[in-house]
Amino acid sequence: MISDLIRLLFQLVTFIPPFASTALRQRISAFLHKRSYKPLPSAQIKNVVVIGGSFAGFQATKRLTETLPSGYRVVLVEKNSHLNYLFAFPRFSVVKGYETYAFIPYDGLAKGAPKGIFVHVQDTAAKVREKFVELKSGERLEYEYLIIATGVVSVLPSKVDSTDSYGAQEELRGMQDRIAAAGKIAVVGGGAVGVELASDIKDFYPQKDVTLIHSRESLLPTFGGRLQEYVMRRFEEMGVAVLLNERPKLPDNCNTLVLHGKQQAFDLIIPCTGQRPNSLILSTLSPTCVSKETSHIIVRPTLQICDSRFPNVFACGDVAATGGPKTARAAFMQDEVVVRNIISLIEGRESLEDYRPLVWIEGSIKLTLGKSRMVVYTREESGREILIPLNMGKTDMDVKRQWVFFGADSRTMEMGDSSSV
Repeated sequence: MISDLIRLLFQLVTFIPPFASTALRQRISAFLHKRSYKPLPSAQIKNVVVIGGSFAGFQATKRLTETLPSGYRVVLVEKNSHLNYLFAFPRFSVVKGYETYAFIPYDGLAKGAPKGIFVHVQDTAAKVREKFVELKSGERLEYEYLIIATGVVSVLPSKVDSTDSYGAQEELRGMQDRIAAAGKIAVVGGGAVGVELASDIKDFYPQKDVTLIHSRESLLPTFGGRLQEYVMRRFEEMGVAVLLNERPKLPDNCNTLVLHGKQQAFDLIIPCTGQRPNSLILSTLSPTCVSKETSHIIVRPTLQICDSRFPNVFACGDVAATGGPKTARAAFMQDEVVVRNIISLIEGRESLEDYRPLVWIEGSIKLTLGKSRMVVYTREESGREILIPLNMGKTDMDVKRQWVFFGADSRTMEMGDSSSV
């Protein structure tokens, strides 16, 4: 572990100075941009539309408010009233009392941005056409440039169905109640969500019988062997049963699974599988840009969609086949490439930037394994794995710090101001 810690610190020492320098330049540029940007009448403004307001869409929108020249504005189309902090969903599906903090107001997105540069439209994008986006409400939203950051489609505990925070909180509370009432629980799916959920249930409710079922030969198949082995040892310590190479059919109206050829009954079955890229929206514009095998949007290295007829349409984040990891850090890195390329196109420059994944930072993960236990994991470019166990996690996932990151004020919750919920 000590050697891993030294290697990680070395990586950080080489990464942080240029990263901090870039962040400082961006702050200075945003400060100057606010004073030079001039709002114009709506008829004279061209839209840069961002579809999707989760991590990729949020950061792309924020950076555009800091960089777009006069005559342009960014329009965020997002169906949810609040940013869903998905990383906390497994924990807040188990633990009561924190679910309100999993939904962060969008108020802070354009905090400090020039007047007139940002519009938030709470609606669902139904179809993408060559010049405009059709919204579910029937409105047509014209665009000069388009960023598709629609992520993936999934179910609780990965995502909620409700588009307002009240309903979304009730969904989490419903899952909390079902878990609290169940004695024997099956979690189906051994990715990060399933692993975190199973470990939380067992650690917060040690008396419960928890089984994690996965279709592959090992848990967390997109990560390396050291992490997989560490998680298996942790589950053995906790008493979580793990069944591998099992792909049970999820029942519709009963709590029985067929495992090893035999029926087993559970009080509660929680599916943590079936995430799929939310790419259907592009099929009306360029169906050839949607992969038939994976449903990801096929992009060029510049993160423009692969159809050369539409150089003004970009895709990033989990929905895009970027060649990089599927993480929020990777999405933020892709956002920078997309934003710089849009600015280059606006300014008439032909040379655009390619996205090159920085694997060790973009593919890193901080995986919770119960109340306070967690593990930090990454892989160097050489493939060498770095794994650092920690015992310093917080029950609330330190979610209030994320409110600060996303420009919101969690104190409004503590003061009982329901207007922010």
